Amino acid sequence: MHRYATLLIAASASLSAGAGDVVAPRPDPRPVALVAGLEDGPLKRRLSACIDDPVRRTSFSLGHRGAPLHFPEHTRESYVAAAAMGAGVIECDVTFTRDKQLVCRHAQDDLHTTTDILLTPLAARCVQPFRPAQLDPQGALLAPAGALCRTSDITLAEFRTLRGKRDGFDANARTVEEYVWGGKAAFDALGPSTGTLMSHADSIALFRQLGVQMVPELKQPVVAMPYDGMSQQQFAQRLIDDYKTAGVPPRAVWPQSFNLPDILYLEDAESSGQLPDAAGFERLHAQGVRIWAPPLFALLALDDHGVIVPSSSARDARGAGLELVTWSLERSGPLAAGRNGWYYQTVDTALRGDSDVLQVLDVLARQAQVRAVFSDWPATTTFYANCTGLD
Repeated sequence: MHRYATLLIAASASLSAGAGDVVAPRPDPRPVALVAGLEDGPLKRRLSACIDDPVRRTSFSLGHRGAPLHFPEHTRESYVAAAAMGAGVIECDVTFTRDKQLVCRHAQDDLHTTTDILLTPLAARCVQPFRPAQLDPQGALLAPAGALCRTSDITLAEFRTLRGKRDGFDANARTVEEYVWGGKAAFDALGPSTGTLMSHADSIALFRQLGVQMVPELKQPVVAMPYDGMSQQQFAQRLIDDYKTAGVPPRAVWPQSFNLPDILYLEDAESSGQLPDAAGFERLHAQGVRIWAPPLFALLALDDHGVIVPSSSARDARGAGLELVTWSLERSGPLAAGRNGWYYQTVDTALRGDSDVLQVLDVLARQAQVRAVFSDWPATTTFYANCTGLD
């Protein structure tokens, strides 16, 4: 289920003190191509003037799981790529292993689609082993292929032996190899097919080297809590303790969660009809929440002329004194009118090609006044922020 994250942030715009870049931000061809594809107008002229400008790191640009448009999410390679694209903040979703060690994964139960575990002896440890697809004599799918492998099925040492891969699978697979490398996982033409998995502590050390701020998201466990004596509160405390142990200053960390006891508020929703109203945002602010982080569609709407504008929710949240962060740009695949998926459900008909992502970004930044944007390819958000003078 998609949810709205509420961020509890003690962060400034500055990067972590004393950190030294091991990867300097560098130009990327994707923003150039996106600008070229824009319709002629003020936005294209403004952005075209910045094509040859140097790239600087910016906290407006958030690396969503790193740079997973082409690099396997939550891997060292993906994180380094995000830093090279100028992301000033990079995300590690945090869950735990069987021996209660914290690791970077989007979910506790996604190893079968985001790693090569099914191709290793550790497949025998998965809570549900691989089952091939069932097809009728004509080849029609009767039951999809599947598996279920959790980080809590294995120890940290075993986790480190795996390789990350692009999230995806083939529901029609008859073999493990087809399942692992099919679907979206097959489209890695511009990035490595596998990457190095990271513990939470590994990510902290790397992010300090890269000179970026950190967004740890405490993921909701799929196993019953307490787990082997570890309560939900102890799980959350372990996340914070990792930063204390590493000596990371609070201003360099943006903790987030979807769990009410972990932060202050939880809002589940799948569509704009489930968004909080103005009074709901006032209650959030009264509870101490200062930043609301919904998906893209929650902050966007179309006016009477079909032009993209900020949504009433964006206006209500800001009216209640909340700052805004949103996710995730460039995660929906190629954009085309009427086929743009969940993230763009409120503005679908206004998007006719990939370059329109810059129109979306312009509305979010100039009109909705978002503080930052998560992207699966942070070069785009970095370029926009650099060009328009955002920090």
